[in-house]
Amino acid sequence: MDDQNKNLILAVVLSGIVLLTWTYFFPAPEPVTDPNAPVVQMGTDAQNAADGAVALAPPSADSVSGTTTVSTQTAEQIPDAPRLDIETDRVVGSISLIGGRIDDLSLKDYNVELDSDEIVTLLTPVGSDAPYYAVYGWAPGGDMTADDVPGANTEWSVESGEALSLDSPVTLVWNNGKGLLFRRTIAIDENYLFTITQSVENAGADAKRMAAYGIVARHGTPEVSRYFVLHEGLVRLTDKTLEEADYKDIADYEMVAREGAQASVEDVAENGWIGFTDKNWMTTLVPQPGQPFTSVVKYVANPEIYQVESRLPAQTIEPGATVENTTYLFAGAKEWETIKHYQDDTGIYRFVDSIDWGWFFFFTKPIFRLLHALNAIIGNMGWSIIVLTLIIKGIMFPLAYKSYVSMARMKELQPEMEKLKEEAGDDREKMQRGMMELYKKNKVNPASGCLPLILQIPVFFSLYKVIFVTIELRHAPWIGWIRDLSAPDPSSILNLFGLLSFAPPEPGSLFAILSLGILPILLGISMWLQQKLNPAPTDPSQKMIMAWMPWVFMFMLGSFASGLVLYWIANNTITFTQQYLIMRSHGHKPEVLGNIMSSLRLKKKEDAS
Repeated sequence: MDDQNKNLILAVVLSGIVLLTWTYFFPAPEPVTDPNAPVVQMGTDAQNAADGAVALAPPSADSVSGTTTVSTQTAEQIPDAPRLDIETDRVVGSISLIGGRIDDLSLKDYNVELDSDEIVTLLTPVGSDAPYYAVYGWAPGGDMTADDVPGANTEWSVESGEALSLDSPVTLVWNNGKGLLFRRTIAIDENYLFTITQSVENAGADAKRMAAYGIVARHGTPEVSRYFVLHEGLVRLTDKTLEEADYKDIADYEMVAREGAQASVEDVAENGWIGFTDKNWMTTLVPQPGQPFTSVVKYVANPEIYQVESRLPAQTIEPGATVENTTYLFAGAKEWETIKHYQDDTGIYRFVDSIDWGWFFFFTKPIFRLLHALNAIIGNMGWSIIVLTLIIKGIMFPLAYKSYVSMARMKELQPEMEKLKEEAGDDREKMQRGMMELYKKNKVNPASGCLPLILQIPVFFSLYKVIFVTIELRHAPWIGWIRDLSAPDPSSILNLFGLLSFAPPEPGSLFAILSLGILPILLGISMWLQQKLNPAPTDPSQKMIMAWMPWVFMFMLGSFASGLVLYWIANNTITFTQQYLIMRSHGHKPEVLGNIMSSLRLKKKEDAS
């Protein structure tokens, strides 16, 4: 076996390992109505709770001093609860005056499905199929009780504002009848950031102690995409430590149990945030930069509630004094530019890390930023992916050049290698020694052809992560039938790419694997043509692997995102062109057509025999 073919076999093996590993760890998700929308299916306990009262576990003000006591309230379903509307250019919803909950929010810019007019719903109230909401308040301390502070079912009054909109905040007010007046002012910016200002005025004769908090609660275990590459669940930053945990991990946390709830408590000195993240959406509690707070993850098994909290330090309100605290709530789409704006301009530390960049973040982040910049210039993600591929290949060109030059030199050594084979006969050790001397004498490195392939593996993973995870690729069109680069090619060879009237098999069905689209077929052809730059190996096993490899890859990648398949086609085309030109510059004109015809003649001969 000559070393050029060894390199080809090694490339096949490496690529096969990559794809098989990827397929094993990142299996296709079970089909759901909308895999991107934050809609959850509830267990029996959570459903029963939604029909009546739902346990909500706010903190005690004394918990900031080191204890983990949990008091329990109920967030009741009140169908006719008074509400305040929310509407900006990007969101629409309402605030319930019962508890002052932000529990109804939809995103105007995003549809549930590509061809649907239904917009994505992020937050939903108690009593819906999947309650998911934010609630704020004050935890009692000292000799105070839960009745002295506004709770989950307290009915607030509107002090100012008719509806929440850009530049029109609303203020809610509640008097406990014991000398304490509570106010909550809610504002929203042009994107997805709510500003929550809570104050309490003490008109009584005694000092009072309490702590402000914010809670995001999610009832039932959400349906997730089930991709290993994608994180959905808890995401929090505690000073400099980023933590991610899926819902099973939250339920299995080694937490301190109190009154049926489990809590994981982390003190944050300066900067942090905590929330729940879906594939494309996120709801996150964000104290002001520099504000110390306690970050809490909580799981209530019965009913099934996942809960995150940000607890500010306890404060003492002297008679005649007023205290005030301001925090943020991010509830919206994980748009890189928007989140980076909050990081850079609002000062939310490392907020862009709330996007799931993955293990190869050092590749993923710059690749995405470059793709994002190209799209800003070109205005089309598909063409931007092709230009990005050109840039990546340009950066790797010096290594590729050495690789292709080495391959050309090895072709020059073919006559001498054949002579060595004849002289060595069955003496493999003698053959190996002779080949090493030949390589050393002619300064040829037979392993150099594998280096570009190895370097492309993390780039491939990173680009997959960018295309699959970032919302900028969601429903992003390219040309014609490719209207969503984050989804597989919707065309199908089974209905002649739409020429026949019947629909192709549904994803997940038995025949879906045969329903190849145009892009996967082009990928197989591009790999096949790339093979034809070199003659087919004479060894039967090598020849069989080489013959099947393009078509195996074609089927394996048929269900991958169109953007990734487009990248691979562009990569193969550029690689073919580079190798062809470099080999010609070294006096070796690749006989592409001749190799194709030779393989066809060989196949006919085999069939005849």
